[in-house]
Amino acid sequence: MSLAAFLISLLNGLSYGLLLFMLSAGLTLIFSMMGVLNFAHASFYMLGAYLAYALSGPLGFWPALLLAPLLTGALGAAFERYCLRRVHRYGQVSELLATFGLSYLLLECVQLIWGRQAVPYGLPSLLQGPLFTLFGVQFPRSRAFIMLVAVLMLLALWALLTRTRWGLVIQAALTHPEMAQALGHNVPRVFMFVFGGGAALAALAGVMGGNTYITEPAMAHALGPIIFVVVVVGGMGSLGGAFVASLLIGCMQTLAVALDVSVLDGLHTLGLMADTPAHTAHPLLRVTPAQIAPVLPYALLVLVLALRPRGLMGQRED
Repeated sequence: MSLAAFLISLLNGLSYGLLLFMLSAGLTLIFSMMGVLNFAHASFYMLGAYLAYALSGPLGFWPALLLAPLLTGALGAAFERYCLRRVHRYGQVSELLATFGLSYLLLECVQLIWGRQAVPYGLPSLLQGPLFTLFGVQFPRSRAFIMLVAVLMLLALWALLTRTRWGLVIQAALTHPEMAQALGHNVPRVFMFVFGGGAALAALAGVMGGNTYITEPAMAHALGPIIFVVVVVGGMGSLGGAFVASLLIGCMQTLAVALDVSVLDGLHTLGLMADTPAHTAHPLLRVTPAQIAPVLPYALLVLVLALRPRGLMGQRED
């Protein structure tokens, strides 16, 4: 791999990692405050992409970028208020089943309205084409836009949680909900807005990821398990950990896909094995990093759980 190809692959990995962070940030906030692992979180990502596709036709992409997360956030808040809050007293298993059922309901609704095939949700003209070319290798504008929005979202979350009264109330409800309730703050309402905000962040990722990658019903199933890997590897409830884990997994997978060399090629390069025809070598020696890229996040998960069960930056004890 040339230096230019490596740098472009690294940038692609960063953009993919930041997209994962936009998804995992909402899930991390929801778990931090409510202790709920929201199985429908990736479905909000899918719903955001489809709503943006539907709205971008009559309104254009830029209004859809704002409206799709707001609509999805309102749906998430309504679900917390009228469903999740009612089953809370029955324990975490009931909450998990409720979010699991919501994921299937959203999937069926999307398939009924838009069908089972991918929809032609394309990029706006401003985001089409390369941002720059490095030694003949192009870096797309769309991925740069994902990076920009993700960084702005990170700064906005930091400012909200540390520099505003709402942020102080959220942190108080996170660590001492009974005390916050005794001081007159409506903690259930805070939970509702946080759940809706987490759903909106997932939808925001869907608005941008849907036209950069693909918009289809299977997109939630494809990213859902990886999001939970990010949250566990980073540390349950840690936004900083989710950020580090997202970038790590994004770069690791993208660079692995870009490497077109097998284990046998590496051994030949290092002089550890005499030149052997590929067709006569053991099948394991013909494996390339691109072939094992889909399982790398789960291998990292096993490694982190073995060495540091709390995750990279986890602080929760439950």
